[in-house]
Amino acid sequence: MPDVRETTLDNGLKVLVQEVHTAPLASVWCWYRVGSKDEAPGVTGVSHWVEHMNFKGTRNIPRDQVKGIIEKFGGSWNGYTWIDQTTYLETASKDALDRMLFIEAERMDGCLYDPADCESERTVIISELQGGENDPEQLLDTEVTAAAFKVHPYHHPTIGWLSDLQTMTRDDLYGHYRRFYIPSNATIVVVGDVDSDDVVKRVAAHFGGIAAGTRPPRVRQIEPEQQAERRVVLRKEGTTAYWKAAFHAPAFADPAFFPLLVADAVLNGAAGLNIWSGGSVSRPQRSARLYRALVDGGLASSVSGGLMPTEHPYLYGLSVSVAEGQSLGPVEQVVLTEVARLQRDGITPAEFAKVNAQLRARFVYDNDSVTDIAHQLGFFETIGSWRACHDLGSRLDAVTPEAVQAAAVKYLTPENRTIGWFEPVTQ
Repeated sequence: MPDVRETTLDNGLKVLVQEVHTAPLASVWCWYRVGSKDEAPGVTGVSHWVEHMNFKGTRNIPRDQVKGIIEKFGGSWNGYTWIDQTTYLETASKDALDRMLFIEAERMDGCLYDPADCESERTVIISELQGGENDPEQLLDTEVTAAAFKVHPYHHPTIGWLSDLQTMTRDDLYGHYRRFYIPSNATIVVVGDVDSDDVVKRVAAHFGGIAAGTRPPRVRQIEPEQQAERRVVLRKEGTTAYWKAAFHAPAFADPAFFPLLVADAVLNGAAGLNIWSGGSVSRPQRSARLYRALVDGGLASSVSGGLMPTEHPYLYGLSVSVAEGQSLGPVEQVVLTEVARLQRDGITPAEFAKVNAQLRARFVYDNDSVTDIAHQLGFFETIGSWRACHDLGSRLDAVTPEAVQAAAVKYLTPENRTIGWFEPVTQ
């Protein structure tokens, strides 16, 4: 990977620049260390709502021009909120670099929060939440996650709980914006056909005059060790049954993270570590243990797993869509039998070599474009350090078959899991 230039402005804004001269493009991402874990009861969903509001115009950008500025350069724009971070991006011709930086400086310090816009967006977000509740698989995921966490705010869904969305005020939204959208809590990432020194000068010109602010306190809650299996059973109208298990899992910085990632690759096929574009390349699943046992065995139409990098210990999930005419009980029995076999027997040398090759390929796919590279630098910075995304290969090198088995024995236990069933009810 080319060198990354790291600079911190006097107001605390971190700037990361990586030159990639393969095409005349530049990708700009502005990252904030705020996500749903930083929300208190009563205002869950505020980070996601604030993200929506920050596309509604600023002091110097009329709301109907926010999207058009980048589209004039043939570029793309977007943003997202998750549990640890909120981010905004623009990727366009390198000639648009100043305009992209201007947008993000305005977004950081000049958003308006017109009361009428806040109210209209309330309707949009509640509709989005209700749409998710009509998706059985998504609803099951929300309920299982909430059951898995008692203390840590990872308990809350990113979109928030309905009662909070109904009662949140414009002052709640604007106060959250002013508390977290400050240079000392942000990182600007620029990747593309640019000159590093020039980028730093441009960033300083756009952002240097914004007051540093007081960096907000970090979440200190620690989830107590789970003592017994928990279960969630949903019975609602639907046509497909879904099964899910969530196991408490290590944070990204924990030495056990990569052994558990390899264990997931054995069970489900290797997945990358880019939540932005990770779904763009299908997992190599057909030789994975759960796919063979469930899909090839006719019990399921699909199976997946998930272990994503997070700042605090989160969850490792297994999800199954039950095949038509099959039932949840046999699916659960097969999954838990395969998990127990992994704990008891470990993995074979052939499996270990295969999943290592698969994971290395996924790490390449994770950095497939200037947009992806910029995402990875900023994402890992929000959960620790951007340098971590350059250490993926060496951390994988350190994993042994014995460490994979030990991680399965430690984490994939009955007392560490929450199991969810969605049983469709016909009307």
